[in-house]
Formats: sequence, C-alpha cells, structure tokens
Amino acid sequence: MSRRPPARRRAAVSRRPSATRRRTGSRRTRKAQIGWQEMVGLLLVLMAAWSLFVGTLRWLADHPWVPVLLLLAALAAGAWWMWRRAEAARWERIRASGLRYGLPQIDALHHRQFEHAIRDLMHRDGCPDAVQVGGAGDHGADVKATDPYGRRWVIQCKHRRAGPAGAAVGTPDLHVLNGTGRPVHGGDVVVLVTNGRFTANAVDFAASQRLHLVDRRLLGRWAAGSTPLWELLRAIPPPRRPTPRS
Repeated sequence: MSRRPPARRRAAVSRRPSATRRRTGSRRTRKAQIGWQEMVGLLLVLMAAWSLFVGTLRWLADHPWVPVLLLLAALAAGAWWMWRRAEAARWERIRASGLRYGLPQIDALHHRQFEHAIRDLMHRDGCPDAVQVGGAGDHGADVKATDPYGRRWVIQCKHRRAGPAGAAVGTPDLHVLNGTGRPVHGGDVVVLVTNGRFTANAVDFAASQRLHLVDRRLLGRWAAGSTPLWELLRAIPPPRRPTPRS
C-alpha cells in the first residue's frame, strides 16, 4: 500500500521551478545584460566622438591657418584634376588628327623640344604614361614610356642642329645608356634616337649589347608616319602581357 507525501511536502514540490523555466529566465537575464552593455558602449562611443569633435573645433580655433591650408590643398587637387582632364582631351584630339613631324621641323627644334617631340610620338603610338625626364641627373634617360604590351621603354635623345652634317653619335653615349638603361631605369627596350647619324663602332656596340638605334632615316619614317616605333625596330622583346590580337 503506497503512502502519499504529506500535504506540505507536496506543495513545496509543486512550487519548485522546472529546469526549462530556470533556463528561460537565465537567457532573458543574459539578453537584458547584453542589451544594457550595448547601450552603454554606444553611449561611450557617442561621448568619445563628441569629445573628439569639440576638441578638433577648439584646436582649429587655436590654429586658424590649418583650414586655409586644407582649402588650398583642395583647390590644388581640383586644379590638378581639371588639368589631367584637359590633357586627356588634348591627347584624344592629337590621336584623332594624327601627330606628324617632318625632318626639317625636327632639325629646327631645341634639344629639349626634341625630347618632348619623342615623348609625344610615344604617346601618340599608345603609351599614355610617356614622360620626358631628361635633364641634370637623368642617368642617360630622356624619355620613359610603357607600350600597350607592357614593355618599359628607356630612350636617350641626341639632337643635332645640323642634322646629318652634325657630329655622329659614338660609343661614349651608348656606354652611358647601356650602363643605366636596364639596371637603373628597368628598361625592356633601350633606345638611342638621333636626327643625325651613328658611327660604325656605335652600330656594332649597340648590336652586341641589345641596344636599339633610331637614326635620321628611321626617325623620319616614324615621325612622319603612323606606325609605332616597336613595329619599325627589330629584335624587340616579347610582350609582357597578352596583345589584343593574341
């Protein structure tokens, strides 16, 4: 015969919360704590941001020249951006019309203008980064450019006022170019361009060192035509990236 527990004991047992209720209450408590912590964290972030903002305003009030410099920098950046757009538009017009130079026109140039003309021809042929770098400390490079196939061009320019009647370009100039074109400037194609002529020793030295020579005859074909220089020269290194025809 089973015995029933006393009434008090049964009431105590019935009042005990189940395990499910205890877990539910614990989760609610943790969620409330997490929500409170997030609110406190957000409040601290807002206070820190406000403090930084106020501190910045006070610092700018103590240094009024800083906003002026920032404004000037913004104006300079805007002017540079507009200049780049104008340059891009100019080169599009040049590309559309076709840049051409005749040899008499080239002979009449100053040596620095000759470097600019070579830069412009490389740009015409599809080298948007072509730049004239000749001057003091140029280490033998007057023009640098990257062709559409990824090859880096390093070009030295030798202008002769008298054209073919001027002094022939000899090996000393090629020695300088050969010593810097690849190791210093990282050139894939190293070229010497002149509106004059080369000595026989210079031609032999260039062939032995994989240097490319553009004499008056070849310069005339390049400048007055529309064929890129890399299609006029022989033994050009292969493209670094796939060509449009590959």
